[in-house]
Amino acid sequence: MAKSLWRYFPDPALLALNGGAFAVGLAGWALVTHFGVVGLPGPGEVFSRAVDLVRSGQLPVDIFASLRRVLTGFLLGVVLAIPVGFLMGWYKVARGLIEPYVQFFRMIPPLAVIPLAIVTMGIDEAPKIFVIFLASFLSSVVATYQGVISVDKTLINAARVLGAKDGTIFWRVIIPASTPFILVGIRIGLGSSWATVVAAELIAAQSGLGFRMQQAQLYYDLPTIFVSLIVIGILGLIMDRFLLFAERKLTIWQERV
Repeated sequence: MAKSLWRYFPDPALLALNGGAFAVGLAGWALVTHFGVVGLPGPGEVFSRAVDLVRSGQLPVDIFASLRRVLTGFLLGVVLAIPVGFLMGWYKVARGLIEPYVQFFRMIPPLAVIPLAIVTMGIDEAPKIFVIFLASFLSSVVATYQGVISVDKTLINAARVLGAKDGTIFWRVIIPASTPFILVGIRIGLGSSWATVVAAELIAAQSGLGFRMQQAQLYYDLPTIFVSLIVIGILGLIMDRFLLFAERKLTIWQERV
């Protein structure tokens, strides 16, 4: 049983390459800053600032604030996007009514909605969560819809020949076949959510990693900016790895390179 669990995890050789790439990047960063090629803080200075921010309690508060906003908006967007995407892909009437609105709002960057959201919803948590919701919803709904309409018609026809009804075809054919598309959309939505929350916190917030970067920029505090950027990258990477794990578990039937 333990052996079968390894199929859900990345290839150890790939993990070794990831670690090697990280070490090379860190060494390159240290060399560049050591010789003063660019006026950026080195790894040691950034690590020292991170320790100070953790000890003061500032960094944990900012992490919690940003994570709360991202998870709330992201999960709300995904939960609503999946059924809407299935509805658009399965019923032509729903597709004709909903798709124009989805495509219209997809052309508008969520960041452009931030000023309107702040004016209409105030500067509390609602506008920040709304723009994150919008970013994750649009990515996930398009991916779900594309997954449904991309299902091989041969599979659907074969199921009908075997006597399967529409409900059975939907649950046993459409959902499994469109799952890889859905998970890709969710991963894209996660990246959009982090980008959006940072922008929202830059405009109107009293806490969060984006807010901390804005405050550090006013005082030319580059180490603090680097700490916030690195923490955002680490948090996003961890969340993305969880999604990859879910993808491997849910699409174990899919052939992989």
